[in-house]
Formats: sequence, structure tokens, C-alpha cells
Amino acid sequence: MQLHAARQLPKPEPVVRVPASIVEYGAYIDGKKTDPVGIPESLRLVREHNALSDDASAFLWVGLHEPEAPEVEWLAEVFGLHPLAVEDAVKAHQRPKVERYGDSLFMVLKTIAYLDHDELTASSEIIATGEIMVFLGADFVVTVRHGEHCPLTEVRERLEDRPELMRRGAAGVLHAIADHVVDRYLQVADLMQLELEEVEATVFADVSSRDINRIYQLKREMLELKRAVTPLQSPLSALPQRRVIPSDMREYFRDVGDHLSRVCEQVESSNELCSSILQAALARSNALANEDMRKISSWVAILAVPTMIAGIYGMNFDFMPETKQVWGYPAVLAVMVTACLLLHRGFRRNGWL
Repeated sequence: MQLHAARQLPKPEPVVRVPASIVEYGAYIDGKKTDPVGIPESLRLVREHNALSDDASAFLWVGLHEPEAPEVEWLAEVFGLHPLAVEDAVKAHQRPKVERYGDSLFMVLKTIAYLDHDELTASSEIIATGEIMVFLGADFVVTVRHGEHCPLTEVRERLEDRPELMRRGAAGVLHAIADHVVDRYLQVADLMQLELEEVEATVFADVSSRDINRIYQLKREMLELKRAVTPLQSPLSALPQRRVIPSDMREYFRDVGDHLSRVCEQVESSNELCSSILQAALARSNALANEDMRKISSWVAILAVPTMIAGIYGMNFDFMPETKQVWGYPAVLAVMVTACLLLHRGFRRNGWL
């Protein structure tokens, strides 16, 4: 009997530290957020409402920040997420992309932020990058954010203040997130353009090794910006054709794609400008170095004449020209001065001095 009773005992459920990474979650019905309950209960409430409604615009939005694998796996069981997408969301460092898994989409967005700095050095950073992964279903949105910058609190508050935006459903949230990220791209691209213009103005004024380091650092940051922005262009342009995106939302995604195209063009032109500035700075630095070498060589040539004459008369032979003449010493000095003046005049005329 005891053995039979032991078999009837329920198995203990695994402990999942979900609250550790969940920033916020909520069920939105008719554009308004409902009273918070558990995530499975909220999802059931949303689906019951959509089953009885014509527009089926209710959805559940769960936001996580740098979660651990058990937490995402628990949500994967609740929402039916694909294991490959869950693995990408946990590991991060993914390329911007949009993938379809059954009836849901998995989108990866690179986030960028401009870091304020008083002085740019070889070890300083201008651009910080992160990632936002979005699981999109018909009645749910799960966002997984990596990195401290580009939080989605502003996006959530803006949508909650306008219920008509929330009535767009889960696809409306995806549009708001993508639009928010691309707007950040525009801001950072404009700030980087100002950095380049400032450097460009000082390239031909005075070039030193420190200036070259600054330009090279800007070039490296521009490549980081390009790697974050450019790969998203193709997936975002194809997103409006996805079946998960409602027809009335496709124009909004096309608008975001147009903004991203503008960013990519600006980043590409800024990257080319940075390369030109770097080449011009290196050429200018080499020109200045050659000019210094010409000056040094000119003075060495001028000083070589009196050194040669003094060396000849310092050999102490008895039969040297003009050694027995009273005017011999002043004559040799006069020859030295005349030769030095003629060489100096010739080098000045050729632009070496």
C-alpha cells in the first residue's frame, strides 16, 4: 500500500527563475492592458477573447532582458516556440535576420547606441551594439533584449498611451520596435557624420600620429555600424510579404524599410568618406615627413661644404695652397660662407627650405 501511495505522489515541477529576466508582460485586449495575472493564464485569456471576437486583435507581450536558457525554454513551452530560435535568443551575437517557424516569426535586430566621450583615443568606443530578438505570433509577442542600451520601455509606454496603436495587434508591436530601432540608427548615423566632419576640417590643418589614430578609430566604428545596419535591409524589405503580417500593416513596414535604406546609404557614404579622410591624412603625413627630410638634407648639404674645406686644411701638410699667405685664412672662410649662401639660396628657390 505504501508503494502504491508513493507512486501516486505528483512529481515536483522544475523551478524556473522567470522573474529574474522578465522586464514586464501584459495582455492587451481592445487596446488596453488587463490586470496582471500569470503568463499562461494571460495567454489563455487572450485566446478566449480572440475566439469570441471578430478582429482578434488581443495579444500578450512578454519582455525579457538577457535571460538564461531555462527561462526561455519555459516560455518556449508556453508559446510553442521553435528550439532553434530559442537557442539563438539565448546565445545572442546573431546576424540580423527574419525567419519563419510554422505560424510564428523570429526576427533579430541589432541595436546601436552612441557613447558620449570627451576625447577619442585608440582604446575608446564610440558605438555600442546589442540585440533585440522578437518572437511574433498571431496573439503574442516575446522580446528578448541583450545589452544595456536601447530599452523598450519607451516603446511600450508610447503604445499604451495610444490604444488605437495597440489595436493593431502583435504585428503593430513588431512595427513599433523596428521603427524605434531604425530611428536610433538615424540618430547614431547623424552623430557619426558630425564626428567625420570635425575630423575632416582638421586633417589639412595639422596632422600628427594622434590625428591618424582618431581617424582610424572612426573607421573601425563605421565598420561596426555598417555590420549592424546593412544586413537588416534585405530581411526587412521582405517582411511585408510574410503571411503573419496583416495586409493593413504592410505599408507601415515598407515605410520602416525606406528609413533603413536611407540609413544604409548614409552609412555607406560616411564609410567611404572616412576611408578618403584616412588616405588623405596618411598622404598629408607622408608629405610633411618628406618636407622635414628635405629640410634636414638641405642643412646637411650646407654644413658639408665648410666641413669638407676645414677637413682638407686640417691635414697639416707643408705644401698646402695659400697656407703661407696672410690672406689665406680669411679667403678660405670667405669661400665657406659664399658656398653656404649659394646652397641656401638654391634650396630656398627649389622649396626645400
